[in-house]
Amino acid sequence: MTTDTGPAGATSYRLEDQVGFKLRLANQKHLEIFARRMPEVTPTQFAVLAKLADEGAISQNQLGRLVGMDAATTKGVVDRLHAKGLVDRRPSETDMRRLEISLTPEGAAFAARAVDVAARITEETLARLSPRERDRLIALLDKL
Repeated sequence: MTTDTGPAGATSYRLEDQVGFKLRLANQKHLEIFARRMPEVTPTQFAVLAKLADEGAISQNQLGRLVGMDAATTKGVVDRLHAKGLVDRRPSETDMRRLEISLTPEGAAFAARAVDVAARITEETLARLSPRERDRLIALLDKL
């Protein structure tokens, strides 16, 4: 369904039918909802806070892998969260080349509240889908 036959049988490209276009529109909607409901942090900052709440103190490198960010992006996100007082960073006790990242008490409290807000963000993003459609969407996105 990515192409149509146009005049004289020529294949035409319709932007509106392309998966990337549809994913971008869905992402824009989700980001708008996220910004309205959780203006204190960005989605990438939230991902780091949520993962730290799940994992506890972990290396910055491992943290980046777990949330799907490259090293430079992870460093920038950690720097911004550190400036907000939400994460702490310390040299590893076993390898001085590694930084261990953990939540501060303020970060842990924020993350606990933010997870509830994030669940509502997901609900609002998926509001027009049935429970079966939601499950199918997540399964299909996992396949990508």
